[in-house]
Amino acid sequence: MSELKLKLSVLPVEPGCYLMKNKDGEIIYVGKAKNLRSRVRSYFTGAHDEKTMRLVADITEFDFIVTGSEIESLLLENTLIKKHLPRYNILLKDDKSYPFIKITKEKHPKLVVTRTVKPKSGKYFGPYPNAYSAHETKKLLDRIYPLRKCNTMPDKLCLYYHIGQCLGPCVFNVTEEQNQKMIDGITDFLNGETDEVMKELEEKMHAAAEELEFEKAKEYRDLMGHIENTMLKQNVLTSDMTARDCFGYAVDNGWMSVSVLFIRSGKLIEKKAEMFPMNDSAEEEFFRFIVHFYDLSSNLMPKEVHIPKEFNAALLDEALPAAVKAPLRGGKREMVELATKNAGIAIENKFEIIARDEARTIKAIETLGDVMNIETPRRIEAFDNSNIQGVDPVSVMVSFIDGKPSKKDYRKYKIKTVTGPDDYASMAEAVRRRYTRVLKEGLPLPDLIIVDGAVGHMNTVKSVLLNELSLDIPVAGLAKDDKHSTAELLYGDPAEIVPMKKNSQSFYLLQRIQDEVHRFAISFHRNTRRKTSVVSQLDNIEGVGPARKRKLLSKFGSVKRMKEKNVTDFTEIGIPKNVAENIVRKLSEQQ
Repeated sequence: MSELKLKLSVLPVEPGCYLMKNKDGEIIYVGKAKNLRSRVRSYFTGAHDEKTMRLVADITEFDFIVTGSEIESLLLENTLIKKHLPRYNILLKDDKSYPFIKITKEKHPKLVVTRTVKPKSGKYFGPYPNAYSAHETKKLLDRIYPLRKCNTMPDKLCLYYHIGQCLGPCVFNVTEEQNQKMIDGITDFLNGETDEVMKELEEKMHAAAEELEFEKAKEYRDLMGHIENTMLKQNVLTSDMTARDCFGYAVDNGWMSVSVLFIRSGKLIEKKAEMFPMNDSAEEEFFRFIVHFYDLSSNLMPKEVHIPKEFNAALLDEALPAAVKAPLRGGKREMVELATKNAGIAIENKFEIIARDEARTIKAIETLGDVMNIETPRRIEAFDNSNIQGVDPVSVMVSFIDGKPSKKDYRKYKIKTVTGPDDYASMAEAVRRRYTRVLKEGLPLPDLIIVDGAVGHMNTVKSVLLNELSLDIPVAGLAKDDKHSTAELLYGDPAEIVPMKKNSQSFYLLQRIQDEVHRFAISFHRNTRRKTSVVSQLDNIEGVGPARKRKLLSKFGSVKRMKEKNVTDFTEIGIPKNVAENIVRKLSEQQ
């Protein structure tokens, strides 16, 4: 959750879509937001209904796509829901989610609002953000371009003719040229060429206001608002069906971030992003990434690849089977700019998260040093043991530098001098071996040693350090509660509980250290046991199959213990005498 909080803190305050994921990386919810940071944060604060609480409990990661406007995020949300079918979304079942404005393909065409797209049945514009704006825009167009209104041609003039919204093709001869002129005007209008109409409406609005006709002025103002709302360019849905990938990039602190937007069937369906350190020029790194992106991945080659205009598209065009272009204007350039924007935000977030994380961990170790009254422990080494009733005992050491794990400095120890379950002696051996080698090779000593245990473990380690190695290093213990969670830090001579707030970053650091050393110890012990039990010297003994081997190992713990037993010891646990004799003979030969 701490990583999620860091990521939440650097989310952009821009419109876009967010994709919530579970521990398996599955997208479980897609949403849109006018302000990504505020919206996504709201899931993790305050009270929620039962459904939202279940959703938040499943979230372990999230991704986001920045868009150019709130309307674009609305349309992108629709596309992503249909693509990923997240189980927490109310699924949209078909393509009737958003309205289109259509000019029908007839002798006397009509202008209609529809949610169903039928290819070759007319000319479509949209989709639009909501039905209200689409209908209001159609009303305006009806006033300007008097196309036929009736579904069935009547035999007399209707009301629309008398109010100037129809040329009356039911009675009068309306030529193909007249209809085409109106279609061209509507097409220009819906393609964004609305300057003249907006200017005329603005003049009428001011004129009405001067005449104190405020209702009429408000009507003109609202119509202008509907036009602006409807005419917003929809970058996330393009007018053609060409499959294309749009790449953008950003560079910072010697790293490059590349973002690619997948456009299929005119829709943005997915975003992928990657960051990597730069060794060459921006163009060389960028081109190498794209060639590798298609060569070694499962990404299908689109018909077109669009890249930023500062790069040589012709050079990359020779390397790829797709047409590589660097668009200079229009919606295609805007899609590349959107990819670049997403890449820029990703790399900014990366370094902001790093900076915040470093500030948090440095502050945590400084505070830890203060409460323990020691120098800031920039290098912390922690020890833990693992065994089952003394069988295959192991110890491990993990190292944290500036509050972060340094895995190259982790060490494993198979305990050699201890017989039976003796935690103190096992830890003493591991500490002795670790710091004997540190002194011999001139390696850096830790500022603080932490043992997973209480006073007894601390005193054992202090004895080895002071009496055997003449080292004076602070030693602390981490005691656990009955739920096996970090409960308190012990330090001093005699050892006392160090007062710490359980919600402080210093305490969280101690929890991470204890969890990590415990995880490392358990993992090492399991691997050790697997080698001595699963791949065992019992495998080739006649009469000993998997079930009998499990029984023997459960009773005696290891092959080493079995070598110390006689035939009677085996028959007493239900092993047939002839098989017991085979076991004793074979193990004796191996020994």
